[in-house]
Amino acid sequence: MIDSLGEAFAADGHELALVGGPVRDAMLGRPHNDLDFTTSARPEETEKILRTWGEALWDMGRDFGTIGTRKGPWQVEVTTYRSEAYSADSRKPAVAYGTSLADDLVRRDFTVNAMAVRLPGREVVDLYGGVVDLATRVLRTPGTPEDSFSDDPLRMMRAARFAAQLGFEVAPEVVAAMKDMASRISIISAERVRDELVKLICAPFPRLGLSLLVETGLAELVLPELTALRMERDEHNRHKDVYEHTLTVLEQSIDQEARLGGGPDFVSRFAALMHDVGKPRTRKFHDDGTVSFHHHDVVGAKMTRKRMKALRFSNDEIEAVSKLVELHLRFHGYGDGDWTDSAVRRYVRDAGDQLERLHVLTRADCTTRNRRKADRLARTYDALEARIERISEEEELAALRPALDGNQIMSLLDIPPGREVGAAYKFLMDLRLDEGVLSEEDAAKRLLAWWAERSA
Repeated sequence: MIDSLGEAFAADGHELALVGGPVRDAMLGRPHNDLDFTTSARPEETEKILRTWGEALWDMGRDFGTIGTRKGPWQVEVTTYRSEAYSADSRKPAVAYGTSLADDLVRRDFTVNAMAVRLPGREVVDLYGGVVDLATRVLRTPGTPEDSFSDDPLRMMRAARFAAQLGFEVAPEVVAAMKDMASRISIISAERVRDELVKLICAPFPRLGLSLLVETGLAELVLPELTALRMERDEHNRHKDVYEHTLTVLEQSIDQEARLGGGPDFVSRFAALMHDVGKPRTRKFHDDGTVSFHHHDVVGAKMTRKRMKALRFSNDEIEAVSKLVELHLRFHGYGDGDWTDSAVRRYVRDAGDQLERLHVLTRADCTTRNRRKADRLARTYDALEARIERISEEEELAALRPALDGNQIMSLLDIPPGREVGAAYKFLMDLRLDEGVLSEEDAAKRLLAWWAERSA
């Protein structure tokens, strides 16, 4: 397939090369369906060729020299040789077309992404030692890292992301440049930073990338709540290292993702990363040598919501992660696990559609080295899940609602819409949670009695 595309460009007198990630992944034996090409052809010439060769066409990246198409299962993007750079205060790069494949490769982010395969002859072009770096699992830049990060400061985030995706070590000179130039990330839009952060957190080795962000100072600018956890180390060893605990919880939540469908689940992972961010603000040392973090769940949920809004996450993602952070201690509020049916119903009601993720987060939050304590907590949570399953089968907990709806309440009490209807609905919901399923007749009697007492 790629040879036929190369032949089509060659027939029109243009160069074409497969470049970047697809070349790297092919050498690593990793599957991919997205193919990136670079060419001497200008966008209008590329468009003419792809209209004949491909099955669909899109040109949203035309301003950056990119035309896309689809061919069977393959997503193809062809970009004119180019260079781009950011001015000191600009959020958008200045794009200029290049004249050769060598010029294009030098502007790539890392050597392992700066390899190409010329088409249709399939000649491998590796001007900067990408093959060696791939073999030794090292991330370096084709030119100096300072020039690379000046061209596009987001590449500092990409260094952390590729470390997390590939498990590679970042070269010392690249780390040094990231530390020196971290402040440049401020010119990058929140949306682009967010997208890199999501890719990093959903990678196979997120600890590597997150640790690099903290080490270089980038986290202080894009996710300062994580850096604050690192600063919360207790010199008197009165509580565990919150930063290391958080990374362990993240890894343990990843180990349980099969419960959520098997693939990387960003909401679950980010909730694990943020679940204790309220601790620095709520830490209090006591005279008896103990330390407490009262209400760090509520404080952490507010901090999480604020950070995710700043990073332009969707409302659904913000609400899901914030809810998990706020509820992550709920299980421990029931002591030895002697839960009433009412408590189980409220747990399910409050978790809502995040119940399965809450199961994952609560289990992952146990990082004790005391095997007996860990086993006891696991057994207690096993018992809770069994209780939820049993009561769900009996009472349809997924559709928790009172026996009477708003219209029935207004008719029975002869009242118009307003706060009184809401209060009556809450009374019936509390009955449902405390006592289980009631018939409409029983619910009506209890409501009338409540209303009479309230009116009196």
